[in-house]
Amino acid sequence: MTNSRILVDSLGRVHNNLRISVTDRCNIRCFYCMPNDNVQFKPRAEILTFEEIARFTRVAASLGVNKLRLTGGEPLVRADLPALVGELASVPGIRDIAMTTNGLLLADHVDALKRAGLKRLNISLDGLREETFQRISRRSGLDRVLEGIFAAQRVGFEKIRLNAVAIRGITDDEIVPLGEFARQHGLELRFIEFMPLDAENSWENDQVLSGSEIREALENAFGALLPIERRDPSQPATDYRFEDGIGVIGFINPVTQPFCSDCNRLRITADGKIRNCLFSIAEWDARQVMRSGGSDEQLVELLHDCILAKKPGHGIDSPDFVRPDRAMYQIGG
Repeated sequence: MTNSRILVDSLGRVHNNLRISVTDRCNIRCFYCMPNDNVQFKPRAEILTFEEIARFTRVAASLGVNKLRLTGGEPLVRADLPALVGELASVPGIRDIAMTTNGLLLADHVDALKRAGLKRLNISLDGLREETFQRISRRSGLDRVLEGIFAAQRVGFEKIRLNAVAIRGITDDEIVPLGEFARQHGLELRFIEFMPLDAENSWENDQVLSGSEIREALENAFGALLPIERRDPSQPATDYRFEDGIGVIGFINPVTQPFCSDCNRLRITADGKIRNCLFSIAEWDARQVMRSGGSDEQLVELLHDCILAKKPGHGIDSPDFVRPDRAMYQIGG
């Protein structure tokens, strides 16, 4: 075992950003994330308890992790989530807690989440038409997502980001309306290229609506986009500001412009498996360590082993690319 007290991989990438999936369950069925029918969720007994999540986080924080993001599935289907946020916010060394949500339940919980210590929100919004919403999510509810966005603004969340997955033939006509919506309401918008993590294995490269194409559509509608200097080299998005000063747009282009060289993220799935990459085909079992009476030092060793095994890149653009066995909802966004 290494004696290092920070998580550094063989390429010198320091890992301080932990994504925690609190559940694999969700209240919609977006085709880029999970199947429509016969979804096999993990039994509740296999999902990490709040106490186990907090313990793992304390160990990770002792190794330099200071940023957390709660994901799912849909994290807000997990009961008493604000209680977990409050517990994680009290962990020494943790300075930032964010959450990615589909927004459907957000209006009901947003005040409690803010009081518990949640700092930032990423809300999925792939389009502004109910038809588009239902085509992607295979459920209804766009109005509830919008209600959640506005509720978050009302309770004082300042860091609200909209995440839009860009899919050719489906969301092409949503690009400009989303840009206008974000500008009108003072929201940051990020477009994300469609990735091969769908549960039904239907992803094709020609479905990828590239960041460069989206940028061109936005510039045609609103004028030039001016690059913003990257404050954090590990952030996955390339950000731009509209020339008229109204709004910020980001592009996450994992397919056409991989950003793996600066990656600082690791993940733990809802069932307690550590992953060093969204596209990893290997996992390290933290739940087994914790439930078999293992020590915190064993978790430290597991984390170091995981990070040291991290590859230079995800390899989507490689002919040798192997899709993970797990879909997005089973990994955590």
